[in-house]
Amino acid sequence: MSGPEVLIPITFFVSAAAAIIFRGPIGKAIAEAIRRASPWADGPPQPDLDVERMSGELEELRHRLAELEERQDFAERLLAQPRSRTRAIIDAP
Repeated sequence: MSGPEVLIPITFFVSAAAAIIFRGPIGKAIAEAIRRASPWADGPPQPDLDVERMSGELEELRHRLAELEERQDFAERLLAQPRSRTRAIIDAP
């Protein structure tokens, strides 16, 4: 009598006992210990509230990007011109 006919009832009773134990005060104590050990014990982290600072930085980066685009356009136009005209622009007073 050591086959599956014995293992099935044992598994059922062990599972039922574990469910009863973990739903009681022992289970609640274990759950509370897990909650306290969590990095979010005080709730989820708050988003950065310094939105104005980040908005200012974003505007500054947009301005710098626009300046870089202008410089690149100028360089592309300069490189697209014929060599003789470019030399005349550079030599002009």
